[in-house]
Amino acid sequence: MTQLTTDRLMEIIRECAGEGDPVATNRSPEETEFTTLGYDSLALLETASRLEREFQVSLEEEDFALAKTPTQLTALVNRLVTEAA
Repeated sequence: MTQLTTDRLMEIIRECAGEGDPVATNRSPEETEFTTLGYDSLALLETASRLEREFQVSLEEEDFALAKTPTQLTALVNRLVTEAA
């Protein structure tokens, strides 16, 4: 059972949607909302599709919409991976 790391998630997002916008914040990128990082809904949908394929999980739209930061999305995917095992 492979777990998703936040670093791997950020790699996947960059592969799907590019670097995003430069952010001036006192929070780490992992704790910053995707919209603040410059990722729109299309970028996140592409990322979700990639995560579903790579980790063999099904991301429910409601749960996915609640994951506003990379840390939250990483936790969601890892919960689903654990439940599927």
